[in-house]
Amino acid sequence: MSLIVVGTVAFDAIETPFGKTDKIIGGAATYASLAASYFTTDIKLVSVVGDDFPRDTIKDLNRRGIGTEGLQVRDGEKSFFWKGRYHEDMNSRDTLDTQLNVLADFDPVLPESYQACEFLMLGNLSPQVQQTVMDRIEKRPRLVVMDTMNFWMESAWDELMKAIARVDVLAINDAEARQLTNEYSLVKAAQKILQMGPKYLVIKKGEHGALLFHDEQVFFAPALPLEDVFDPTGAGDTFAGGFIGYLARTKDVSFENMKRGIIYGSAMASFCVEKFGTERMLNLEQEEVEERVQEFIDLVQFDITLV
Repeated sequence: MSLIVVGTVAFDAIETPFGKTDKIIGGAATYASLAASYFTTDIKLVSVVGDDFPRDTIKDLNRRGIGTEGLQVRDGEKSFFWKGRYHEDMNSRDTLDTQLNVLADFDPVLPESYQACEFLMLGNLSPQVQQTVMDRIEKRPRLVVMDTMNFWMESAWDELMKAIARVDVLAINDAEARQLTNEYSLVKAAQKILQMGPKYLVIKKGEHGALLFHDEQVFFAPALPLEDVFDPTGAGDTFAGGFIGYLARTKDVSFENMKRGIIYGSAMASFCVEKFGTERMLNLEQEEVEERVQEFIDLVQFDITLV
């Protein structure tokens, strides 16, 4: 089933305790689309870049089955750029530079070929843009998943609340869930967020796994212990792309299948952090994905007898 992914296609410059990069390919929509491409080949990208963005990268996306008719390329302008430095724990980071460039006045375009989409991933963008995308889809998709961040909670609260109320699944990290609700307990935070409109809530906890909430149901998936973590940039977007890509492939949006989607999303995120930027996500074999998912299954599967 077709999937629209909306978000940034951009440049990053990363510093971690294990190395640093110059300008490399990044962006929420880039990571999410690449992750989803291992499960479905009918992906339609909505984003904007400047004419400094390499055409070879766009071809790489096309080869992964990612349609770029909705990717605007603006002549004479520069692509969005973010530079950051991660701390020793790799869970916190400092933003060193942010250049909005073409993103400053991004007006999403949804070509006619995108209108039959059944799954929609709204990557981290302004809630106004996220709502514009929903407004411009003639028929509501079967499932709408949305990501956001603390910046929009601080600068666009009213619009953010409107956007959250319109989606089926909200995917945020634990710090964002707490900020959104002023609740330290993630269970209490989840209860408040579900009252805001979404039917499902995914709380990403980085190296500590992910939680899925629906009504009174809760599911927890651990993160896979990894020997090497080089760059956590894009891991959350990769998780979201794997999650919705799996749901699009299976055509099943039940809570039980979303639990499986959490595992597949976690598996894709575990690949992402093994290299800087999108390098790992461009060069995976399908067999590697299945083996990684099996590692997650083996991690949590056990027999026990109650006494």
